[in-house]
Amino acid sequence: MARLVMILLGVDYLRTRWRGLLWLGCVSVLLGVVAFVDALDNAIYFPMTPLAVVLLLEGLATLVVARSGIGGQRTLRQVKGLSFCLAALLILAGHHHGHFVLSMIFATLFLADGLLQIVSARVVRFRTWRLAMAVGVFEILVAIFFYQPYPTHYVGTVPYCLGLGLIFGGWNLLLLASRLRRLDHNPGMDQADAVPAETAQTLHTASDAPDLTLWDGPPEPGEHALVVHVWTPVGSARGEARRQPLVDRYIAAVDRDGVISTGHAALESPEGIYISLYPAEEIDRSPDDFTRILRATRENDVPGKFQPDYQTEARAWCPSTVQVRIRNYDPERLRRFWDAYRQDTTYNLTYRNCSSTVSHALEAALEGASARVWRQARGWRPLWRLLTTPELWVAAQIRKRAKTMAWTPGLTLDYARALSMLADPRPSGWASMTRMALGQMRRQRQDWREAAQRAEAGEDQQAGHVASAANAGSARPRGND
Repeated sequence: MARLVMILLGVDYLRTRWRGLLWLGCVSVLLGVVAFVDALDNAIYFPMTPLAVVLLLEGLATLVVARSGIGGQRTLRQVKGLSFCLAALLILAGHHHGHFVLSMIFATLFLADGLLQIVSARVVRFRTWRLAMAVGVFEILVAIFFYQPYPTHYVGTVPYCLGLGLIFGGWNLLLLASRLRRLDHNPGMDQADAVPAETAQTLHTASDAPDLTLWDGPPEPGEHALVVHVWTPVGSARGEARRQPLVDRYIAAVDRDGVISTGHAALESPEGIYISLYPAEEIDRSPDDFTRILRATRENDVPGKFQPDYQTEARAWCPSTVQVRIRNYDPERLRRFWDAYRQDTTYNLTYRNCSSTVSHALEAALEGASARVWRQARGWRPLWRLLTTPELWVAAQIRKRAKTMAWTPGLTLDYARALSMLADPRPSGWASMTRMALGQMRRQRQDWREAAQRAEAGEDQQAGHVASAANAGSARPRGND
């Protein structure tokens, strides 16, 4: 997550605060060790009940205002609210059953993530696959620790998790501070096959950036915005795809004839930049050879080509299935990335494909986006706002999974959606969303009052017409009886 924070806030903002980040990291690691050690016996001094009450209140508040969110933001808020409420209720339930259920949940999550990381690293064989496998083994060991009752019979589950979270979070802050101390450009932009260091110099554009604010929704189709085009595996399959949950969403779809479709991703900017990497010759994606070409090794490198524009690609294939639009981006950084990246047309199905290209380009375009949004906020507020936004944690997990497996159109789509929430922020805090919800309620009540007034005015007008007609009839001269 450290690199993602550096990408979104930019080195200019973070470099002047590296000492503060260093101290925060040290304090976080220390508190995490204290919480973890405290949970190793049955005498737990951690305030469990206050923590559960805070989680419950935050979860309920998030659920109340979740309906004010838009699209994926609404779903994410609902998941967050339900998770917080469930954890709080299990903590408050206490005794053996609540702690046992929590331990099983956390252990299963660690086990699934560790196994997935080991399997994917073994199959894909990316550059640091051995380190990824070691991390996966560590996660499995943590899962075993949560599964077995020793030494507290599951009573210390919450302090264990909180301690591990503080330790890992503090370690990330320490790594971030140590990198910022000696950097003059953003390592999040450094790709071995992408941008050299001299072309990734930070641009000092925060001072002349326009004032930005919170938006109520994504950009309209005709609005000036960066567009991420995604052809999903199911949507781009030539024949009717056999539905396989999750697999056809994030990996590949297989049609009735056994042909594999992996989808596609491209990026388009209003300045005329179109980034779409595709193999120069179609790769054989039969089920027999698909496992072999998944490896991120040099023998699987093939010549690639960049498509000229979206209209040409859409006519030759089909229109993109989903589009993600982002207002707040830096066209100059995107141009510098593109000038360097397009010098190499190598294509690899795993480590240098259409999706990885779009993801790297998107990160280059959004460097410093959060700092531009909150540039009027002083001190640590931009960092705090970023760290407390749920989309940051979602984007970090997607980025981690893509780095240990491979960038796919499905992961790129979710990553672009999460980054769009960070670059073009909607009201994120429950207090802000509550104010927005109350504003909507006030506008709705005002519309109701105006409708009632119009209806009442219409009834009065109709009554006036009836009265006028009656008066006219009574004034008419009568004949002789």
